[in-house]
Amino acid sequence: MKWIVRVALLVTVVVVVYLGYVAARIQEESVVDEAVSDQLTADAIVVLGAAEYRGRPSPVLEARLNHALFLYLKGRAPRIITTGGAGGDPVFTESTVARAYLARRGVPAEAIVVENEGDSTAHSIFAVTEIMRRMNLRSAIVVSDGYHIYRVKKMLEASGIRVYGSPRPSTEQGVLREKWLYCRQAVGYTLWRIGITI
Repeated sequence: MKWIVRVALLVTVVVVVYLGYVAARIQEESVVDEAVSDQLTADAIVVLGAAEYRGRPSPVLEARLNHALFLYLKGRAPRIITTGGAGGDPVFTESTVARAYLARRGVPAEAIVVENEGDSTAHSIFAVTEIMRRMNLRSAIVVSDGYHIYRVKKMLEASGIRVYGSPRPSTEQGVLREKWLYCRQAVGYTLWRIGITI
């Protein structure tokens, strides 16, 4: 019986150390903007969805969209892919709200591609890879919150896409809140690696 306890303790320690390592990598990548170089161009800017309120983007989604718009206007990519499903809203989806927001700010309709089925990060990224494959797009700039970039990049890279991260400008969340976000993403990434998508 003692050996079972020892094995369980060893496995627990290994898992905690691994998650700590991944969380540290996520934290490192959360502040790296790979799209600052004027030399960088990609086939598309992928904007991860966030909440919308009856057709209006939440502050988080608006900040992501503004950053994507900035990159688009700088010529970093010729198109923007918006993501996100309904999230319980019977009328609007995150991605269509995002499309309308960008269109009102001058982005041509033909430059906006909508992925409106995703109900999770993994689902949205799977759909994005299918869209990119059909459109023969091979590179992307990912726009989201910093803590989200690492996992999304790894998912897209697993499909053979060249990916650059560009976190949206954000305000301080507080140390404990930030640590929690990094740890949560580390768990999500680890589960995805073993075939469990959330």
